[in-house]
Amino acid sequence: MTKLFEVPLYPYKWSDDQGAAAPVRHAVVIIGAGPVGLAMAIDLAQSDIPAVVLDDNERVSVGSRAICFSKRSLEIFDRLGCGDEMVSKGVVWNNGKVFFSDRQVYAFDLLPEEGHKRPAFINLQQYYCELYLVERIRALQAEGKPVEIRGGNRVANLQNHDDHTLVTVETHEGAYNIEADWLIACDGAGSPARRMLDLDFVGRVFEDNFLIADVVMKADFPTERWFWFDPPFNKDQSALLHKQPDGVWRIDLQLGWEVDKDEEKKPENVVPRLRQMLGPDVEFDLEWVSIYTFQCRRMEKFRHGRVIFAGDSAHQVSPFGARGANSGFQDIDNLAWKLKLVLQDKAPETLLDSYGFERELAADENILQSSRSTDFITPKSEMSRIFRDAVLDLSEHHSFARPLVNSGRLSVPAVYDGSPLNGEDQVDLPVRTRPGSPAIDAPLGDDWLVDSLGDRFVLLGIGVDVPETSDILGVQIAGKSLSRAEIGPEIKERYLGDLEAAVYLFRPDQHVAARWRDFDADRLAFALKNAVGKGE
Repeated sequence: MTKLFEVPLYPYKWSDDQGAAAPVRHAVVIIGAGPVGLAMAIDLAQSDIPAVVLDDNERVSVGSRAICFSKRSLEIFDRLGCGDEMVSKGVVWNNGKVFFSDRQVYAFDLLPEEGHKRPAFINLQQYYCELYLVERIRALQAEGKPVEIRGGNRVANLQNHDDHTLVTVETHEGAYNIEADWLIACDGAGSPARRMLDLDFVGRVFEDNFLIADVVMKADFPTERWFWFDPPFNKDQSALLHKQPDGVWRIDLQLGWEVDKDEEKKPENVVPRLRQMLGPDVEFDLEWVSIYTFQCRRMEKFRHGRVIFAGDSAHQVSPFGARGANSGFQDIDNLAWKLKLVLQDKAPETLLDSYGFERELAADENILQSSRSTDFITPKSEMSRIFRDAVLDLSEHHSFARPLVNSGRLSVPAVYDGSPLNGEDQVDLPVRTRPGSPAIDAPLGDDWLVDSLGDRFVLLGIGVDVPETSDILGVQIAGKSLSRAEIGPEIKERYLGDLEAAVYLFRPDQHVAARWRDFDADRLAFALKNAVGKGE
């Protein structure tokens, strides 16, 4: 049977740019048709910002790769118009279990409260994620939106200038040049764009290797995340089990540092390991095998003039915690609205510096959590191992020990504390919805709060009347007023706390920009100017 990743999804075809006498200028050029690059193109195209995606491949990714997509990523997919497809195909899960040796020590629920549209996570092979993003681009193209994917177009060189980047592209029909007002590098951990600009990562590479195996099998394991410390089938190491669509299961097995990677990937070596884990009676087939090494690193700066890095090209973390692809989607969620305002001459270029501040802050948080996970999973000394094993033993019967167990702190959206875009926080409201924090979903009549925010500035009056529209410096702000009768218990708990009314200003990436006790036009104008980088 033909696999999805064997079919050209965006095959090479001749572009008019290849026959142009001089390099054609594009508003935005995106390198990389992976999930992050495709999502960036969709975000721009939905606002009629032209985008060209270049990729040397013509197909979706081989193997499942990133599989755990977080609640915040699903909310971003909803805004991009493809959330339903992802969730419909994906395996929904909120729960997990932690095992030590041959026994379960505890279970957890990542979304214990009610009143959210989306689950904590879905598991979905990366190639399906890419497929639905490409299909969304095709739908936008059918609507006449300015977005293009060029497969078989390899970026061979970059020249970064003050007002543009010159891009040299190679194809099997020859090379050509184009210019980009802005270049977004989403070309993965090995980022050729990063090398072309002589840039590098800083951080740690951990001395350990992990085997990933996608296994097709019929099994009655529940739809949960299972993590083992020191299991009988992988002594002194760790293991992870996840369910995916189509009867595919992801298995991660820790191997140790001094291994022959080529040998370990051979089926004759992989199958016995899996057989030891799954038992002699389980029938399975290997679909994909890979080996990875923990890396917790990032670029010192994500913006370099007219070139901006996002996703794995900007930062890398260990896979445990699902912080890689999910943080990449949050990158473009942060970047796209700012780039739109700059291209529309509604904000200064310096607004893009806040992308660096906020997403570098988020990368540091992800790297910190990922490094802690790695240190707990792979103790570096005998004393560290004794401590870890004691924590695991205690966690079976004592809840106080469970927060100390770290099998990969799972991805949560960043809170941009200290961001220069954060505005006033006038009242004593719940800390979880302070300026810089992402919107927390809640039922809103027949709708959902996060869906109602969309990709625009929104002024939400909770028990307070606010203007239906405002125009400040050419930036449109949509207003929504909730009467006291419309305030459900979830909105009350998440946005009001002990107060009876409040006003929130949300950014286009659905993070809180400012909040007040009541509506004040001057305070709103000041906060909006600050949020678009025009504050005094």
